[in-house]
Amino acid sequence: MTRSSAWRRVAPLALACALGHLPMLAAANPSPTATAHVAWQAAASDADVERAFAQGKAEGKPVLVYWGAQWCPPCNQLKATLFNRQDFIERSKSFVPVHIDGDLPGAQKLGQRFKVRGYPTMILFSPQGTEITRLPGEADAPAVMNVLQMGLAGGRPVKTVLADAQAARPLSGNDWQLLAWYSWDTDEAQLVPSAQRPALLARLAAACPGSQPQAQTRLLLKALASAGEASGGATAADGAARQRVTRLLADPAASRAHMDVLVNFAPDLAKALAPTAGADRDAIVRALDGALVRLQADATLSRADRMSALIGRIELARLGQPEDALRPKLPAALVKDVKAVAARADREVTDGFERQAVITAAAHALAQAGLWEDSDALLKASLAKSHSPYYLMSQLGGNAKRQGRADEALRWYEQAFDTSKGPATRLQWGASYVAALVELAPQDEARIERAVSALIREAAAQPGAFYERSARSLQRVGDQLAKWNGQGAHQAVVARLRGQLAPVCEKLPADDSQRATCDGGLKKTAA
Repeated sequence: MTRSSAWRRVAPLALACALGHLPMLAAANPSPTATAHVAWQAAASDADVERAFAQGKAEGKPVLVYWGAQWCPPCNQLKATLFNRQDFIERSKSFVPVHIDGDLPGAQKLGQRFKVRGYPTMILFSPQGTEITRLPGEADAPAVMNVLQMGLAGGRPVKTVLADAQAARPLSGNDWQLLAWYSWDTDEAQLVPSAQRPALLARLAAACPGSQPQAQTRLLLKALASAGEASGGATAADGAARQRVTRLLADPAASRAHMDVLVNFAPDLAKALAPTAGADRDAIVRALDGALVRLQADATLSRADRMSALIGRIELARLGQPEDALRPKLPAALVKDVKAVAARADREVTDGFERQAVITAAAHALAQAGLWEDSDALLKASLAKSHSPYYLMSQLGGNAKRQGRADEALRWYEQAFDTSKGPATRLQWGASYVAALVELAPQDEARIERAVSALIREAAAQPGAFYERSARSLQRVGDQLAKWNGQGAHQAVVARLRGQLAPVCEKLPADDSQRATCDGGLKKTAA
């Protein structure tokens, strides 16, 4: 899920997710290497990466690193809309393309090296190995191509550009464009801690000159979206910002240029522009909805982007209602539209990559609209058509959990874990299963112990189980068990589990950063 707001909402296991193809259902293990004419170099170790950087330096070519996963809907969106484009394929000859599949044995260690977490992340490096920029995977393909071209055309490292901007040094138009189109959602504190991002973006928007109106507007939108997402819009934007955004929303060309921010952060923008319910909030919601209606109907956008526009409309309509409302009050026309769009997507989308992106989003849209039976039916009918059905199973588990059907939810979460593939994916899905057990069946000690024990065995068999995403999955299990054990009610179980984990940690070299992570894995579980 890029890690844009809309993709994070698609399903519980898209906690950080986005990510050419043949015009048919995807193979069992699709990858950019197998499906496009881009000469991707698969990397699973430091040695693989060093070879790619050595090639880039020798040939004077930048290096593009793409980090993704098979199951990730936004990653599949990239495969269906960017990596198969002829201009991207041609442009790839001018850089060294490197693909890191998050489930390759050494991928999580590489994730730690490059400071990447969310799928997908795309980083462009200079021929000398300096990071130039992170590409916004949530933007539509032409926009990503523009950012890529800026970086390939001798763009300065974005870190240097930002330092000059903060020091009030003059920036070129290309510099401002690089800042505006930087993938702030996958920054991972490389430029700024996430808590400081809204204020930084607001300062950049204010400093951006009027000669760069598109960059100025985008920085403003990103600042508002970050503020609304982080604080619920506790601080209202000023009148000038509201007027500027309102004019943009009424302008089809301008709203199309920044469609990714609008479709992914519509409710966050509304909260930032009008923090409290009332006439101002109603006006900005109407303006946002009008722009999203146009984007939803824009045939130049991918189906996934148009589906995101529909999801944005649903979330705007839900503003002011309880977040956990199962049957929200929505306009009848919108509910009808959701059903029709989801049914059309199911009929028309046959490409495996596109289905993984679009159908999961359609099922989420149906659920958010209160159409639970339709959402479940779409997911169940799509299981056999998905190259990663365990992702859909997790959505079915989430649907059942939200409706209070605990036993059904646990069956889906368990099945998703049992059928998931890939070392990092299995740890992530297993952690989600454990979290569901602790929440929905805390009295079932035996089942919880079996699930955690299975995860420890998985970790023991993986050389990189305590790096990056995998480490966070296991830390999440430790947090859940600490909460479950409470005042020591399950002390015997957690003691046995700590005993099972101890030899796994002892086998790790003392100077390996994984050792400390492993040693701390279940420490908090003691009462």
